[in-house]
Amino acid sequence: MIMGTKENNSSENIYERIREIFGRIPPNYNILEEQIDIDLQMEYFEQSRQVKQGLTPDEVMSRKDQIFDRCIPEEDRKNLFAQLASIEDVEAYRTIEKYLKSSPADLRNWAILALQESRMLLESKLLDENRVFISTGLGGKGTRLRYFVVLIGKSRNNLTELHKKVIRNEFEMCLKSHDSEVEKIEFTENFALLLTVMPLQASIRDVFKEAIHDCNEYGNFLKTNFIVTNVKELSIDEIKDFLRKQKQMEQNRN
Repeated sequence: MIMGTKENNSSENIYERIREIFGRIPPNYNILEEQIDIDLQMEYFEQSRQVKQGLTPDEVMSRKDQIFDRCIPEEDRKNLFAQLASIEDVEAYRTIEKYLKSSPADLRNWAILALQESRMLLESKLLDENRVFISTGLGGKGTRLRYFVVLIGKSRNNLTELHKKVIRNEFEMCLKSHDSEVEKIEFTENFALLLTVMPLQASIRDVFKEAIHDCNEYGNFLKTNFIVTNVKELSIDEIKDFLRKQKQMEQNRN
């Protein structure tokens, strides 16, 4: 999800969407912490939906160790992971967990998604309540979602060392006051690139407008609009392409 400050907030969209479905934000929800390509996630959940039809738990458990056998075609193993994750069996969960503990290079992200689904299934059964699973391309940390944010300097020149220091200080203080955190910050040309984690219910628009306002007290050097996405970290070329298309759209409207 990518937007400017005048558009709907992606965090608020997720928050409101959950409230729309469940009527409230459930007290217990899980956020996928790992950064996993959103297309892979969609592929996994579609396959998971399909394998639930006509699933035979005993037959699946008899083949559980095949997920470790790299001689078996990858597609067959991916299907078996999804099947194991669909069974209300602790042994199925432990089998997937064992695979991940062996630190495999192949199918690791697929196995992470399977383990998360298996955990949710077991927790729902044990607690006798529906659990909400929230996943984005950038993942999260605890009960907070991760976002990639691009700040844009008003000048086309590179941000100065003073500007960089102000951004670091003001954003770290502002986000901390909103139970949020700056995990990483980088500077290139007239852009500041931040990786942040924020509570599900936080208003990104308001928090970042506040932080940008605080920075601009020291020279009015940042534009008030910004880019934020919870899908992936954008490259400089992607950022420039997005801004170019946005400018063209504004010109066409005028």
